Amino acid sequence: MPQLDPTPWFLILVFSWLVFLVIVPSKVLAHNFPNEPTSHTKQKPQTESWNWPWH
Repeated sequence: MPQLDPTPWFLILVFSWLVFLVIVPSKVLAHNFPNEPTSHTKQKPQTESWNWPWH
């Protein structure tokens, strides 16, 4: 049963985990957003109660 021979598959497993643990996180952490969200005001907007005509 050649699929149970761990020789080629173990190296594939090791290199794939190496890519996932070393290369991918550095690329994800280096990502920056082109439009950073900024808040224009720190105050809450004033809300008024509605006068319903049927009430």
